[in-house]
Amino acid sequence: QVRLVESGGGLVQAGGSLRLSCAASGRSFINYGMGWYRQAPGKEREVVALINWSGDTTNYADSVKGRFAISRDNAKNTLYLQMNSLKPGDTAIYYCNVAGTPWWGQGTQVTVSA
Repeated sequence: QVRLVESGGGLVQAGGSLRLSCAASGRSFINYGMGWYRQAPGKEREVVALINWSGDTTNYADSVKGRFAISRDNAKNTLYLQMNSLKPGDTAIYYCNVAGTPWWGQGTQVTVSA
């Protein structure tokens, strides 16, 4: 059974940093791209960052470019999102996803106070 578990969220002041992790189990995702998404209250889920299977190609939403960094460790079957210079507008539930599949984690809450 495929399982994705996000962790690392929390409450942080504006300008602070958090590092999210997404631990995958049930199978290897080495051949898949992966991504981070977020959903703020009253808004639709949006893409935050994407990474290809090897980790050498990444894409970011304009709103997080230069502040967030996505990475992966295929040996550990784990996806990461380093978030720096956080803003109140980054407050949302963050989810990880395996590209092209219905596999999603349960989400981790990130709250940034002004």
